[in-house]
Amino acid sequence: MKLRLHWKLTAFFCSAVMIGLFLGYFFLTAHLKSFLDQDLQKNLKREIVLSKGFIENESAAARTLEDPYALAKRIGVGMGCRVTIVAVDGVVLGDSSLTREEVTALENHAGRPEIKEALRTGFGESRRYSFTLKKELLYQAVPFGRDKVLGILRFAMPLSDVELFENGLDRVVLFGFFLVFVMSLGFTYLMSVILSRPLREMATVAKAMAEGDFSRTPSIRSKDEVGELAGAITHMSQQIRSRIEDIEEEKAKLDAVLASMFEGIMVVDDKGVVQLMNPSLRKIFFIDAPPEGRRAVEIVRNSVVTEMAEKLLKGSERFVSREVFVGFPEEKMLKANGVAIRAHDKLEGAVFVFHDITELRRLEKVRQDFVANVSHELRTPVASIKGYAETLLQGAMDDKAALKEFLDTIYQNSDRLVNLINDLLDLARIQSGKLSIVPAVVEVEPVIRRCLGVLEKTVEAKRLVVNVRIPPEAARVLADESRFSQVVLNLLDNAVKYTLEGGVITVGAVVLDSKVRIDVTDTGIGIPEEDLPRIFERFYRVDKARSRDQGGTGLGLSIVKHIVIAHGGEVLVSSVLGQGTTFSFTLPVA
Repeated sequence: MKLRLHWKLTAFFCSAVMIGLFLGYFFLTAHLKSFLDQDLQKNLKREIVLSKGFIENESAAARTLEDPYALAKRIGVGMGCRVTIVAVDGVVLGDSSLTREEVTALENHAGRPEIKEALRTGFGESRRYSFTLKKELLYQAVPFGRDKVLGILRFAMPLSDVELFENGLDRVVLFGFFLVFVMSLGFTYLMSVILSRPLREMATVAKAMAEGDFSRTPSIRSKDEVGELAGAITHMSQQIRSRIEDIEEEKAKLDAVLASMFEGIMVVDDKGVVQLMNPSLRKIFFIDAPPEGRRAVEIVRNSVVTEMAEKLLKGSERFVSREVFVGFPEEKMLKANGVAIRAHDKLEGAVFVFHDITELRRLEKVRQDFVANVSHELRTPVASIKGYAETLLQGAMDDKAALKEFLDTIYQNSDRLVNLINDLLDLARIQSGKLSIVPAVVEVEPVIRRCLGVLEKTVEAKRLVVNVRIPPEAARVLADESRFSQVVLNLLDNAVKYTLEGGVITVGAVVLDSKVRIDVTDTGIGIPEEDLPRIFERFYRVDKARSRDQGGTGLGLSIVKHIVIAHGGEVLVSSVLGQGTTFSFTLPVA
């Protein structure tokens, strides 16, 4: 059970008051009893002295006591105590508490302490139990007589009366102290509630701050220490809110940076538990559930990453770099760099950065293939030209028939070299962005007819059927006419080359939104499905031997793709092996 502050203050102050009251009670009662005792003795002494004077006045003329018993009775009634008159020799002459017969029966009092002391010093006092009255009494005795001692006057006061008075005094003091305690309890409770109220308010404000609510501030405006504490809490709340806002702003920036990074980031602690993983890495490793709080080896199931983490977290290495192959959900090649986190010479964890180098590796392979293909494509005609030229120089030029044949071959190969170099230059200009594109309204069908005119002899030789179907709504496009003609000619040339004799080639167009899609369909040999993704790569050939026999450079489709992209369109291909192929490209409608 939680004990509140005002109850603690009440208990503390009440305990202090109770201790003070108890000490005051014992001190006061002790001193009051001593004071009462002394006052009783003084009063009794004063009364016995007055009574002595009375007796001396009564016996002054006769110099003797006429009736000591009656005198004792009269003094006892006036004083309210036991009065005894004793002769000098100790014989009791009168007693206010006894009858005459009882007085005569009393023993001699000459040996009583107060009598002896009174005869010796003029005043005697003692406390003792009276067997006559069966009580504890206080005795005081004085001798009386002016010229000579006629007797001894003794007063006896029962101590039980004093004790009753003292008991009454105790009850009064206790009751007074009880009232003081009750009043102190109420006053202390009231004061503790008043004093603890600001503290309770500040505790409520502190709890609200701990829960993230910094809008509440203490309303205390006093100039004492409590007011200073309230001011400190208000200042602390403002500072914490400012710091939290700064941290949240920095965290938002960090989250935005991490979320926008293509590189994968993972941070683990010294136990290998993931503390942070950005969306890019989660996408790479196909992680749906939040990875924070789980071990890295459980969510990144890759032996290379596990090995890197072990080396870093065991402290054997401070930096590791590996290439990581990921096969699911898609094949990727990653470059992983890991570095240990150390603070005060203590290993705190590690940071891993994953770079996706899949495209880089693909481009390296394309570059290697390009270099190899260019070398191969150039070497073949150059070797042919060189070989025929050497043959001619060695004497074949004297043979007129061989000379013409060799020169024709040299011309064809040189022409092939020129075409290859021109295509390479065109492709380089297109990819570098230096190819000038001047869009204009172009009539689609006339361009197609001109391109077919270039291929007319081949079409007739292979007895191909060519159908051109351009609807009126797709009759015009916005394009550079020369480049548009180059695209159409390349696609028609491929269709004519790879369509068997008696085949059909169809050129059609359709409007899709703000684009015109032009389709070139043939009934040729088709393209295998596995080759379709690479068909637009430079020098890529499905059947290298047959393609080379057809006289192509291997760059036509790549040039087509980049010209169409430069116009803001796209190129598509669909094919069924042995049944035919359809190449489609889009251009803006005019």
